[in-house]
Amino acid sequence: MRKEAIVGLIVVVTIVTAVVYSTMQLRQHTCRVCVIYNGRTNCAKVSGSTKEEAIQTGISTACAPISSGVTQTIQCGNTPPTSVEWMQ
Repeated sequence: MRKEAIVGLIVVVTIVTAVVYSTMQLRQHTCRVCVIYNGRTNCAKVSGSTKEEAIQTGISTACAPISSGVTQTIQCGNTPPTSVEWMQ
């Protein structure tokens, strides 16, 4: 193999390793978060590096399909979750 190909392969392997490692770090806390907004309910399964981050991500993800527009998205995002179920 040429020197450039070997260097390129090393760079690709390094990047893939970094992405896999960072993804594994995000999965430290996984939960299912449910939100009720304007009479509509939605749940989302999410992961985060901390419990607080996982809950906030769950709220945002659960709110996406049940709110529309900036105002509703902000209001729904400020709604406390109706349930949080932690997973292993």
